[in-house]
Formats: sequence, structure tokens, C-alpha cells
Amino acid sequence: MTRKKRRLYMLGLALLGLGSATALALTAFQDNIVFFYSPSQLQTQQVGERNFRLGGLVEEGSVQKQPDGVTTAFRVTDTAHTVDVRYRGQLPDLFREGQGVVAEGRMTGGVFVAREVLAKHDENYMPPEVSEALKQAGVYKNPAESATKTAKKE
Repeated sequence: MTRKKRRLYMLGLALLGLGSATALALTAFQDNIVFFYSPSQLQTQQVGERNFRLGGLVEEGSVQKQPDGVTTAFRVTDTAHTVDVRYRGQLPDLFREGQGVVAEGRMTGGVFVAREVLAKHDENYMPPEVSEALKQAGVYKNPAESATKTAKKE
């Protein structure tokens, strides 16, 4: 075997190794990518059976504990559209009606089955995805401005 052929084989093996590593990395990323949708976006886009994040506000009067004591049903809204959510597990302490929430899971039979629910962590914080979705729906109220107006009235 000549030096030229040996170099070509080595180059071919190196490219094959690089291609394999790239394919493995892309496959791993694909499994971990989780998209964010608001209830309005779910009305216009097909999400299929993959996992995604649903964000919005917990609709007033929608939280219902199921008889098993572990499952909770509630609705997430962006004030334009609403999605029914079912979650089995302990909800975060800050979870309540009228507050921002991000739930991760998948659609099953027209109901979003959440495997994780995240609630905002203080009175002024709202996840960026939720605030952006509410801005697009035209109903976003900046919590900092609301607090300032309330303080000025007193």
C-alpha cells in the first residue's frame, strides 16, 4: 500500500468517525429539545405526540383535586384560548389560580398531561415565554407597574 492510499484511508476513517460523532450528538439533542407553546399557539399548530411546554395563566375557578388525592385538573389560558391540563403529583407551593405557570408534558386525547409543573417564584416574576405569549395575546400586565400604581394610590 502506498503512502498516498494510506493517507486517503486515514482521512476516510477520520471523516467517518466525525460523521458518527455528529450523528450521535444530533440524536441526543433531538431527544432533549422541548418546545414552548401558549394555548393560542396550540390552536394553530400540530404538536403530535412529542413533549413540549405549555405556558399561561391558571384559569380562575378551574383547579379541581381528583378523588385519588394525587391528581389535579386545571385549565391554562392566555385569555384568548384555554387548554385542559391534568397533573399527577404534588403541585408547587406557589401554584394558584390567576398565576403564571409552565407545565411540561404532552397532549393525550385533547388534554395536556403534565409530568412537571413550574410556578412563578415571586409576585413580580413571570417566565419569559409566558409573558411573551400574553403580550402577543394583548393581555400582558407588567407586575412591576401594577405594584407601583397600587403603592401610589395608598
